Amino acid sequence: MSNQQRIGARVLRRKPIDQLTHPGSELKRTMGVGHLTMISIGATLGSGIFVVLGEAVPLAGPAIVLSFALAGITALFSALSYAELAGLIPASGSSYSYTYATLGEIVAWVCGWCLVLEYGVSVAAVAVGWGQYVNELLHLVVGLRIPDVLSQPPGEGGIVNVPAVLVVVIAMLVLLGGSKGSARTNTILVWVKVGSLLMFCAVAFTALKAGNLQPLFPLGLAGLSAGAATLFFSYIGFDAASTAGEEAENPQRDLPRAIIISLVVITALYCAVALAAVGAMPWQTFEGKEAALSRVLTDNVDGAIWPILLSIGAVVATTSVVLTVLYGQTRILYAMSRDGLVPSIFAKLSPRTGVPFVNTVVVGLFIAVLAALVPLGSLADVTSIGTLFAFGLVNIAVVVLRRTEPDRKRTFRVPFSPVTPLVGLGFCVYMMFSLELDAWIAFLAWMALGFAVYFGYSVRKARLEVSGDQ
Repeated sequence: MSNQQRIGARVLRRKPIDQLTHPGSELKRTMGVGHLTMISIGATLGSGIFVVLGEAVPLAGPAIVLSFALAGITALFSALSYAELAGLIPASGSSYSYTYATLGEIVAWVCGWCLVLEYGVSVAAVAVGWGQYVNELLHLVVGLRIPDVLSQPPGEGGIVNVPAVLVVVIAMLVLLGGSKGSARTNTILVWVKVGSLLMFCAVAFTALKAGNLQPLFPLGLAGLSAGAATLFFSYIGFDAASTAGEEAENPQRDLPRAIIISLVVITALYCAVALAAVGAMPWQTFEGKEAALSRVLTDNVDGAIWPILLSIGAVVATTSVVLTVLYGQTRILYAMSRDGLVPSIFAKLSPRTGVPFVNTVVVGLFIAVLAALVPLGSLADVTSIGTLFAFGLVNIAVVVLRRTEPDRKRTFRVPFSPVTPLVGLGFCVYMMFSLELDAWIAFLAWMALGFAVYFGYSVRKARLEVSGDQ
């Protein structure tokens, strides 16, 4: 076999599903369906509505409600594919593991590399939003704000975003304590933020003015899709739940349930809150507003207590997102490291807590630096494009696996396959091309770096032998 043939065989090799599920995994199985659902909701509910709403409303106008619905429908098609594969392949690597079993190592690497971008940048973006709400809360309670020099990134009037660094470090320390304790902490945070959003709806609807919702499409259908593409950043939560495949007590049964339940709850809440927000405050005034939901209550509702309570809920909500998405990032790198595609240090577990200790510290510190120095808008769009690309691959993986492993037991099956996964793929492609050129440039640059790492390191270090190809 020639050198080119050997390289071709290596990059196209697929990992058998029985190897991916790792029945002897050292990770501890401590999570039930409730924990998994809360991880999914925790990673999703908060970022889009608390953090990115102020960025997305100027793109879509009152149609932002439909933008959330469009993003939710797009996510639903992919979530169905995730549910089938999560029950079939309950592995830590999420869509990285799914594509390794179906589309080959090079595609799995690309997917995993996208997830590193998606999760890492997402945590940084939400951390930036956390700092905005902390500042708003300080202003409402004591009349002070953290100076821009310490609460804004370079280019936006500051030197370093200290609050964003703080929340990432806090989440990192919680994760180092073990997955069960982290899941319990997240469950408490999720209930607090759901209550906060329901309170916002109840209060903001009292200030609703029908004129604020007209015209519904001031920026046309292009505005609707641009808003949805930006907001898709908010829908990565069910992917985070699937990264817990090796820490779930009954992953084949519970992962599909957690994914579907969480997506329905999240989309309904997002649409309700968006309607209340643009109904209470003219969409043109969202431009440049930080902590947008708090400002809706401050400027349009009587009673000083409501924006304070909302800001507290937002701080809790975004803390939960940072915690759960950071968790997902470490588990994806753990899976890739175990396969030899990234250095083995990322798979080393703490003997006391059973968590990937060095992995968590390295990822946490890297994301803290990113959150300290990069503006929110840039982070959100780059996250969306990486998310959409990974979701598209998962839809393809379902179709391929139905053909290559038709008799393997599935605890959940995507209805009307292959039509449903292919529609999901189409939605993902459409949304990707609704994003700005800057997001594409950053994405392609990241992909170029990824291929350099793969062919310079990973293709030679991968533990899967060519002779074991399927």
